[in-house]
Amino acid sequence: MRARFLGLTWDHPRGFNALSAAARSFAPTGLLHWAKQPLEDFESRPIGDVAARFDLIVLDHPHVGEASALGCLRPLDEVFRTDELERWSAQTVGAAMASYAWNGSQWALPLDFATQVSARRADLAPDAPENWDDVIDLSRRAPVALSLAGPHAAMCFFALALSFGRAVGGERLVDDVTAEAALDVLGRLHSTRPAGSERLNPIDLLEAMAKSNAIAYVPLVYGYVNYAVSTGHRRSVAFGEAPRGPTGRRGSVLGGTGIALTKRASPTPELLDHIRWLMSEEAQLGFIPQHAGQPSARRAWRDDAINQLCRDFYRETLETAEQAWLRPRYDGYIRFQSEAGALIRDGLTERAPSRTTVLKLREAWRRSRREPTRTANLTKIPNARKSS
Repeated sequence: MRARFLGLTWDHPRGFNALSAAARSFAPTGLLHWAKQPLEDFESRPIGDVAARFDLIVLDHPHVGEASALGCLRPLDEVFRTDELERWSAQTVGAAMASYAWNGSQWALPLDFATQVSARRADLAPDAPENWDDVIDLSRRAPVALSLAGPHAAMCFFALALSFGRAVGGERLVDDVTAEAALDVLGRLHSTRPAGSERLNPIDLLEAMAKSNAIAYVPLVYGYVNYAVSTGHRRSVAFGEAPRGPTGRRGSVLGGTGIALTKRASPTPELLDHIRWLMSEEAQLGFIPQHAGQPSARRAWRDDAINQLCRDFYRETLETAEQAWLRPRYDGYIRFQSEAGALIRDGLTERAPSRTTVLKLREAWRRSRREPTRTANLTKIPNARKSS
């Protein structure tokens, strides 16, 4: 039977299992089929290309500016009531709902929540660092890795700047003193990193931590509840708050995923009711955690029974989650995020002067704000639907 609607999510149990199981169990037969793409495509693939091929997409919030400019998503204000949107906003962690609001419309719903937190093998690093000085001290005694692959080097740079109590954005992106201090911390940790760890995305970093003794601690990595509990082939990873900076703030950059409708889709009442159910407390506190998902509902993050199953993953990271920084969402930011990550990695590898890297980042930032990506090709590819 051919599915009536085709969705695209990302290829990890956290991103796929609950959606696929819900489509089979709680949606009318044949209503919805979910396909998968790699994490790297989820982070950086042009949103117009994805929207031309799928009816529903699971996306990262910085994509909404480009999507709005391209007109490839359906504003959810058109299909859900104001009181529903307000209720979902009130029940979610931190800026989860706000992250998908742009230019006066709501473009996605926060199905899932994540932010940068710390990850530790408790047997290799018994005491969790409280601040960045502690992290540097630990790196002298145990293997400490940074999450630097793809755009994540930029995320770590932003998180460090925020932990120093400085704003990110504006014409200069980050002030000189803060930017150079953040790059100095990254440089120190990069110099003692486990070999090859700079090439690992967050999933691969956590896999390496769980399956070997190569990495004891990662100060900033997007949290995955799936690694909090040991299995037959991997050890458990202890997740905690992000390190504090000199001001006492925990710097972290908001992640998570939202579920959006594309303009290609003509949503039926059944499909909208299914999305409502995914946002319901029944799903957020029950079905999604039971199917390897990471809910966005604050009640789930505080729930004793849920935390008991995952070694307090949610409770131990909630402070960081509630204050996580909302990334820019303008048309052009995604391109900047990828370029900034490469600039920082290159600077660290080449041991370039921090000032040189800062100037390159600032120029890339200004250029991305001048040159939107709304000219992306939105040509639909026929016969893109897959049978369920």
